[in-house]
Order: sequence, then C-alpha cells, then structure tokens
Amino acid sequence: MGKPQIIHTDGEDLVVLSRRDYEALCARAGEEAAEDAMTARIVAETRDAIARGDDVALPGAVWDAIEAGENAVRVLRKHRGLTQAALAEAVGVSQGYIAELEGGRKSGTPETLRALAKALGVPLDVLVE
Repeated sequence: MGKPQIIHTDGEDLVVLSRRDYEALCARAGEEAAEDAMTARIVAETRDAIARGDDVALPGAVWDAIEAGENAVRVLRKHRGLTQAALAEAVGVSQGYIAELEGGRKSGTPETLRALAKALGVPLDVLVE
C-alpha cells in the first residue's frame, strides 16, 4: 500500500489514496465490484510478469501441494477457482483432456502446456518438470 496523503482543512482531514489502494480498501470491505476489479488487476499483473519472465508469487500451500507430488494443473486450476470445463475452454481443449492431464494419463503437447500456463497465470516451467 502506498503512503496516503493527508490534507488538513478547516472542517475535517481528508485522505488521498491511489486508485489501487482505494480499490483494495473497497475489496477488503466486501464490495463485490471492487473485488472483481482487484482480481482482474492481479490477473493482468501476473500475466504481465510472466511475459517479462519475472517470478510469479503463489501461496506456499500451492507450492507445497505441487512439491508433494499433486498434479500441478489440478492444484493451480483449483487455486484459480476454475472448473475443468472453464480451463478447457480457455485452452481450447476438451474437459476430458484436462481430466486426463490431471489424472496423469496424458502429458500434454508443448502447445497445450504453453496455453495451460498462460490460462493458469504461471510460467511454463511450473507445469513442466
């Protein structure tokens, strides 16, 4: 969070925040539209970071599950709140194909893995061992 500016007036003090900080406050207060806006901003910033080749922060529980041997596609899909059908649509494959990837019955083509990484908002190397 940036440093707010406080403006002293005759009647009351005013606080000036960045738009991002204001939206974050509204989201924390439970305003659905603000939550949606923050989610969209985080997704866009994550995709930008991936495009630049930056590391992407994921919760420790997500990394722990992947490192414990859980299927990375399944863990990331659930973390992103996606159904198999929604992920399949984003990637351009069938829901059954996603199920086979998650079940370890398929490993995925390089093109599919790149599309999955993009849809899940992670670098490709998170999906490829």
